Amino acid sequence: MAQCHCGGTPHEILPDAEIDRHTTRLKALSSEVRLRMVDLIYHGGGEVCVCELQDEFDLSQPTISHHLKVLREAGLIQSRQEGTFVYHRVNAEAFTGLAALMDRLRTIRDVGEEAEALA
Repeated sequence: MAQCHCGGTPHEILPDAEIDRHTTRLKALSSEVRLRMVDLIYHGGGEVCVCELQDEFDLSQPTISHHLKVLREAGLIQSRQEGTFVYHRVNAEAFTGLAALMDRLRTIRDVGEEAEALA
């Protein structure tokens, strides 16, 4: 079997666990509702009560809870309960990881463009 000579070495290739984590997070963000929720949480002072999110969407409470659960399970938000209220905040570490992934992919594209310019 021929080997691929694409230029990547095994230590440069993302491990499966990291690919899985990024995939889960990107899938969670691919929903317009969930992306808007993350944006509202981030711009809502860093922490937002679920009741504040309900005011922003024409969705039932169970549907909002479902979307928040997807975001939480993907590691994109963190939640804490205070009495009967649940507060949500963005997990900065998760978005730092996604930003690093985007930088990695942007760098790959830039390298390809440099090669085309030299050809």
